[in-house]
Amino acid sequence: MGIDKQSDSEANLQIGPTDRGMVRLYVESGGVEIPMDFTPEEAEEIAGEITAAAQTARKRSS
Repeated sequence: MGIDKQSDSEANLQIGPTDRGMVRLYVESGGVEIPMDFTPEEAEEIAGEITAAAQTARKRSS
């Protein structure tokens, strides 16, 4: 499966700050837990990438 292919997989995503000033993306799927910590600057870059992808997806669906 590539990043641009539809999937029927389900996952739980939680996002929040840690007690050490990082931003955590926490993914859980099928009993596997993946905590990923990012600096605030990295998190802002990721947020920008998500926003850009959402804009592209919106254009493709219209």
